[in-house]
Amino acid sequence: MSGLIYVARHGETPLNAAGLLRGKLDPPLTEKGQMQAVALADALQEQGIRLIVSSPLQRAVATAHAVAERVGLQVEIDERFNDRDYGAWAGTSRDEVEACWGSVDDAPGVEPADAVLERVLEGFSETAAKLGDGVGLIVSHDAINRPLLEALEPSLAGRVIPQETGCYNVLRSTDDAWRVESVNNVPPYPKDDA
Repeated sequence: MSGLIYVARHGETPLNAAGLLRGKLDPPLTEKGQMQAVALADALQEQGIRLIVSSPLQRAVATAHAVAERVGLQVEIDERFNDRDYGAWAGTSRDEVEACWGSVDDAPGVEPADAVLERVLEGFSETAAKLGDGVGLIVSHDAINRPLLEALEPSLAGRVIPQETGCYNVLRSTDDAWRVESVNNVPPYPKDDA
């Protein structure tokens, strides 16, 4: 049995553009983010996707809907793919949090990294089980995608895993083991030349 899951990051939001932590804040996509969602749909529309699962936040849902409209599917919402909860630090820069606490992980009120990984792996396993040997898409967040990729591909441990807005990662299973085939694939989208 072999399955294929694309794990995408949502398109750009005003908070991404400003370099601020998003977490449970729920800004919409920017115009660029909307173009990234369309580019993702262009890239994935012929891949045979039969299940689309998204974080509940509107930036992920809007990105997922761009693909769903192309392939004639509904988007399933799964809270386990929600962004990491940064508590009171949402809306501030990572640098500001690190200057106060040394790391985001040490800041009070931030969802623990192991709790994030536990819920993401549970959501991924359930999604993979639904798919069997089919093709699926999960639309989530960089703080969700990175630990998932690292857990499934130990060679990525300790490395910086790029996750640009609107990117997708390719995960494939063979004999019930998931492997990361590629990361941070960024579909081209029209850019303002001005």
